[in-house]
Order: sequence, then structure tokens, then C-alpha cells
Amino acid sequence: MAKVKWAVASRQRRKKLLRQAKGYRGARGRHLLKAKETVLRAKAYRTRDRKVKKREFRSLWIMRLNAAARAHGLTYSQFIAACRKADIRLDRKQLSELAITDQVAFDQLVASVAAK
Repeated sequence: MAKVKWAVASRQRRKKLLRQAKGYRGARGRHLLKAKETVLRAKAYRTRDRKVKKREFRSLWIMRLNAAARAHGLTYSQFIAACRKADIRLDRKQLSELAITDQVAFDQLVASVAAK
């Protein structure tokens, strides 16, 4: 049987790892062991933070809605409860965009919701 040499595959593996660690400071971007640890940890954060991002955006939309609703004399919870009661099926993202970009439409929405 012929002797198998892994130099090419090993080098490619190491180069790939160091490419992934590009931009890290010090040994984290240059030394294989540190780079491997850092890239592994970065992948774990990447996976976790895809979920956290959704959480943070929902929180932002709620804060914006609370501020916009309070400008009209309502709290966030009162506003959302009134929207449900009036059967307005806009989610928090759409409502917060409406409050930011189209103030007149949001004012009309709050007036119609508060009237019911």
C-alpha cells in the first residue's frame, strides 16, 4: 500500500482556521490553538445571538410604542389591550414603524382605539 501524506489537507485545515480568525488581536489571530478556541467560541456566540437579536428588537419596538402611547395619555399595556379589543391585527414591529414614520396615521389609530 502507498503511504498517505496529510500535509496538504492539514495545511488547508489550518489556513481555513486562521482565515476565520482573521482580525482577532494578538495570538487569537495568529496561533493555531488560541485561534481554534476563539473561533469555536465565536461560533457559539453567533448561534446564541441569532435568538438574542430577535428578543432585543421586540424590546425596542415595545419601548418605542410605550413612548408613543404615553404621548397620547396611554400606557403601552393599555394601548395594546385597546388594539386587541378594536381587533387591530398589526404586530409590534409594524406599530412601532407606524409611530416613527407616519405620526398622523398613528395619531388616528390611537384616537380610534381610545374611542372604543
